[in-house]
Amino acid sequence: MPPQRGDNPTMITLLYFARLREALGTGREQLALPPAVMTLAGLRVHLAQRGAAWATEMAEGRNLRAAVNQTVVAADAPLSDGDEVAFFPPVTGG
Repeated sequence: MPPQRGDNPTMITLLYFARLREALGTGREQLALPPAVMTLAGLRVHLAQRGAAWATEMAEGRNLRAAVNQTVVAADAPLSDGDEVAFFPPVTGG
């Protein structure tokens, strides 16, 4: 069984930028994390389970960047109560 959080809900703020904001129909939301969701990768899986555009945008192979508390992090980054998680497409320049 995977590790889980305690009884108190872990609340995070999610921010979506660029194409994600358009596809998902929102730029911001508050979310109580399920006890089993402890990392950024777990959060993406959880969000993809919402289906439709969520499944497409949060799919495992989808090129997507993320930051926790304004620091770009890897998929195994842990999530804590009060974190701000931002999802955005990779930036291309030219």
